[in-house]
Amino acid sequence: MSDLWTSTRDAGLERMAAFQPRMGRAYAAGRNTDFGPGRQKAVSQLSPWVRRRLVTEEELARAALEAHGPRAAEKFVQEVIWRTYWKGWLETRPEVWTRYQAERDAALEAVEANAGLRTALTQAIEGRTGIEGFDDWARELVETGWLHNHARMWFASIWIFTLRLPWTLGADVFLRHLMDGDPASNTLSWRWVAGLQTQGKTYLATASNIEQFTDGRFRPSGLARAAEPLSEAPVPAARPLPVAAGDVPDGPHLLLITAEDLSPESLIGPWEVAGVVQASEPGAEGSGETARSFLDGALDDAAARAEARYRQPVQRLAGLEPEGLIAAATTAGVRTIVTAWAPVGPTAEALARARPVLAAEGIALVQVRRRWDEALWPLATKGFFPFKEKAPAVLRTLGLPA
Repeated sequence: MSDLWTSTRDAGLERMAAFQPRMGRAYAAGRNTDFGPGRQKAVSQLSPWVRRRLVTEEELARAALEAHGPRAAEKFVQEVIWRTYWKGWLETRPEVWTRYQAERDAALEAVEANAGLRTALTQAIEGRTGIEGFDDWARELVETGWLHNHARMWFASIWIFTLRLPWTLGADVFLRHLMDGDPASNTLSWRWVAGLQTQGKTYLATASNIEQFTDGRFRPSGLARAAEPLSEAPVPAARPLPVAAGDVPDGPHLLLITAEDLSPESLIGPWEVAGVVQASEPGAEGSGETARSFLDGALDDAAARAEARYRQPVQRLAGLEPEGLIAAATTAGVRTIVTAWAPVGPTAEALARARPVLAAEGIALVQVRRRWDEALWPLATKGFFPFKEKAPAVLRTLGLPA
């Protein structure tokens, strides 16, 4: 992996500081243009660090607001809180994630049974469709683990409406290869392009738009001229936001670091940490090489920081199987495991499976939610625009100059 993607907290903070002068009007003016690999000018490319919370959303928003003020930093802050919105929305509608997984698995079975579909899927993933731009982005995705947001929208639109491939398989390709891929942002963004997230509203990639916002690099021919929205059964009504622990029980505990939050030192309070374990991400072995390399480096960095902070070695676990957690808690001599809240996705599913097994052994699993999520997730009840209208007042309660 190139130095551009060094997956440490220090590297993320350095990148944030270097980009801070451009988080205002320069970002707003140029953020939609994809200049190509190694030529990005107007976007920070900080999303992989934010995805793993090597750098937090609050730190990023604060940097923009303090440097440029609410008006000039508005577009940058909006992009930061998009991920927060998606996570909050999915947190109260976990069935959408479950549905996506079921449809993806069914689509994979269909691919195995249909040679023509299998060939079309392979050509799309390998960038051999003959569609200018799309093939370049397919190769860039695999080689670099990152795509400009506008390119992601064009790619998804062409995948769904021009190539007529199952949207869930495109979302799966992104989730496995993007360094910043997460269940909420990835799944719901693909649903939005397809016309499922906001019913009837799709995104159509056009040659003129691609030419304009790739600095003239691409003008593909043969794209779909219409984007008829996909359909599905109604999405279940939103549930109440799951309750997180407000306080950690007194006494020593085992700190569990997961791939969902790799800066626990800024979350976990002045409690007595008797031991530290770190678990790899469930299913990460199926990720692309670049995404896996970024995560491996991020996990190493988090473990090193935890060892320095808590002055004890970090035990590495291959996953979140309850047997490993029970053994670690027993070794540490504790009956409480504390970890950062894991939003809907593989880590949350693994923790949910482990919780009753731990409880049967008299071990409590306590999940602590960051104040950023606690304050903003409840706003994600409808669309993004009502969310962003309410967000500044909430950000001010967090001490940001919004």
